[in-house]
Amino acid sequence: MASSPEPVASAASVSSAAPGAPVWSPVRWAANGSVRLAFDRLTEGADGEPLLLVTGLGVNRFWVPDGLCAMLAARGFAVARYDQRDGGESAHLPPTSTRSPVSALLTRRRAEAYSAEDMADDAVAVMSALGWPSAHLLGVSLGGAVAQRVALRHPERVRSLTSMAAVPGDIAGPRTLRYVRAGTLAKFARLRFPDTREGAVEAGVAVSRLLASPNRPFDERAARAAAERNADSGVHDQRAQSRQIGARWHGPPISALTRPALVLHGEDDPLIRPAAARAIASRVPGARLVLLPGVGHELPAPAWETVTAEVRALADAGGAAR
Repeated sequence: MASSPEPVASAASVSSAAPGAPVWSPVRWAANGSVRLAFDRLTEGADGEPLLLVTGLGVNRFWVPDGLCAMLAARGFAVARYDQRDGGESAHLPPTSTRSPVSALLTRRRAEAYSAEDMADDAVAVMSALGWPSAHLLGVSLGGAVAQRVALRHPERVRSLTSMAAVPGDIAGPRTLRYVRAGTLAKFARLRFPDTREGAVEAGVAVSRLLASPNRPFDERAARAAAERNADSGVHDQRAQSRQIGARWHGPPISALTRPALVLHGEDDPLIRPAAARAIASRVPGARLVLLPGVGHELPAPAWETVTAEVRALADAGGAAR
């Protein structure tokens, strides 16, 4: 990205597919030019206020926990999610000369496969395919930066903006490093997995371990079960991640944001420093900052109540239906 937040797959615990889990619609498709985008929506709460989930670097839409989505629906939201370009079932673009997200982040000059504006327009294309003139946005990690850019580029389509575990959406390349923990970055750079289902599972477990709060015991059994349910090759597709992280933003600064905004960040985030959240909140007019104790670069179940309550409060305070 011009300002992509992280050099590796991001977001949360992989969603549950256990009996009684929320029911999602069949996959549908939106188009932004020649790029096809896969999306679905939660059948529960379909009459609620539209809320679009924007996922993190490389990963598919199933990484957003079903339990969190169900809680959002219970709070009055119609929830939809999509795979960003170069992730999940959405279109994957041709390779560029940059082979890894770390080098894409560090290189000052690089060939772009597409722009950050293109990625923002993808979200709007999904909203249009859903028949939503506007929606609340909840973006996590890279998705948080994308959501910021959607609100800058298409303010009339955004009811409210929640950015979580993200960097400011208007910074680029090496400037992002002030917010990234170098030690975690180095660990990600050393991860290597075969391009097989088993490799995707092992990658999912390793990424979950690295992104979890270091102050909470890591449940490897649960992480492995989740990765088995969602063996997402995006967590180790470094070329796709490098294209996403190499998408530069050419638009206005985040200080020009006009939509109601909430900034969430885990106090224990091992990848993106909480200073990133403080920077966003200080620069976006009227933004509210909420730090989440015991939370890493993830969406663990103990945080769902706070996250959903804060998103609901933002919608009630300033993001009313339009």
